[in-house]
This record gives sequence, C-alpha cells and structure tokens, in this order.
Amino acid sequence: MIGKQVFQNINQVLNKKLLEKPFLIASHRGSISGNIIENTIPSMIAAYLSGSDIVEIDVVKSTDGKFYLFHDGNEQRLLRTSKNIIQMKSEEIESFHYYNYIGKKIRYKVEKLEDLLHSLKKDQLINIDRTWNDWETFLPYLDQFGLEKQILLKSPVKEKFLQQLDNHSVKYMYFPIVKSLDDLKVLEAYDQINIVGVELIATNRKSPLFQNELIVQLKEKNLFVFANAIRLDDDTVLFGELDDDNSILKGPEHGWGKAIEKGCNVLQTDWTGLLNDYRNQLI
Repeated sequence: MIGKQVFQNINQVLNKKLLEKPFLIASHRGSISGNIIENTIPSMIAAYLSGSDIVEIDVVKSTDGKFYLFHDGNEQRLLRTSKNIIQMKSEEIESFHYYNYIGKKIRYKVEKLEDLLHSLKKDQLINIDRTWNDWETFLPYLDQFGLEKQILLKSPVKEKFLQQLDNHSVKYMYFPIVKSLDDLKVLEAYDQINIVGVELIATNRKSPLFQNELIVQLKEKNLFVFANAIRLDDDTVLFGELDDDNSILKGPEHGWGKAIEKGCNVLQTDWTGLLNDYRNQLI
C-alpha cells in the first residue's frame, strides 16, 4: 500500500498498478518522434501504447491565466520564437505551429491542459510538472475535473508549496523532488498532504540519497521511490548515472536494472518502449 490509509480511496489506481507490476514506467513528456511532439495528447497516447504507466507533462500559464502543455525554455526549438511562452497571452500562444522532429513546420499547435484532462481514460495516470509557482490558482482550477485519482503533482521541497498542498481541500497525490536529507525532515511536519512517493536526486553514488538503506526506509513508510533515468545533457546527473544512456549503450543491467535492484519502483525515461521491453523480460 502506498500513502496514508486516510487517502487510500484517492490512491487506488496508483496502488493497483504498483501491485500488478515490478515497477512503473513514467514517460518524460510522453513518447516523442517524427510528427509526435512532446507535451501533447499524441505524445501521451504514444506513451501509453508503448507501455507507460504514468505520463509526465509540463504545464505553463499564459499571462491571461490559461494553462497550456509546454515546457518553457523550448520555444526556439519547437515554435521558432525567442519569446518565453509564459510572457504570452493565450491568443499569441495559440497562433504558433509546432516544428517536428526534423525541423519541419506542421499543423499541430500548443494544446490547452483541459483538452488533455478531458481525454484521459479512467486507469491512466499523469504527472503534472512545473506548475508549483502557480498553485494558488492552479489547484482550484484542477478541482473542476474531478481527477484526483489520476493526477500526481510534484515540486521542490519548499514551505510555500507544502503549505498550499496541506491547506487545499482536494488531496492530490504528491511526490516531492528531494535533494537532501533535510528535505525529508521538512516533509514530516505536513500530515495533510497525500505524499505517495519521493523523487530522489542523487548527483553521485556517494550521495546519502543513493543509499539502499534510505530507499528501504522510504518504502517502509509506504512511499514509492522515483528514479529519474533521463539525461538532460552530458553533465547533469539525476540518479547516480543509472540512466537511459548507460542502459541503452551498455545494457539495461548497467542502468535501469541497478535502479530496480536498489528498490526504486518508479522509473522516468525518455525511452518508454525499450524500458517496457526490459520490464517484460523480468516478469
């Protein structure tokens, strides 16, 4: 059982998936290639078809208060504009067309979050990322969809964000981005947050957050342990280099397999299909 007993009705879809599989796969921005663009409904569909259990999506807010599927900072690559999307009104955001995997302009445009939420099937889980600075308006906005059993939120461990979750009446599933042992201590003060897991950021293998003993302790507290296997660049290490690159180039036993052996039971990847193939070999 993941999470506190009082929140089990909310956590039932997540718990069912964790019971059925050796670990869960979280797809980073969906599954992407060709004309399928990251952070879109098609990328979500492709991720589920490839074996994903959770699809991670990034969300931004326009200057006039509407929520869109996009990771700001990628405007030049995806929209061919140098302007940050969070500085745009909804009308301007909706005027852009995406550029695809090989740099060709396509018909597809930036989508509203509400369209994705309306398209979710009952057993599909999504992790909504990067909204924490807007939680004052975002959390009440989410409430209208009645999807607390399917939405997971995350954020850095900051008092402001934790207080907002603690006070909010709808207890969305939440897993913090933990960068230190002190972060874990801060979380102990909040008993009205539906904490279901933790994302451990271990920049090297000597990090206290990389140690097996800590992972055991967290799982004994009914929390899942989320390892981020994606590689953002050559230098950024998210979980002791047990990452997608090493898993593909050296073999899954050098990355994904070691994370699983350590006790991590949710892995985020940019290679959903390959990780799902590996998981199927373990069953």
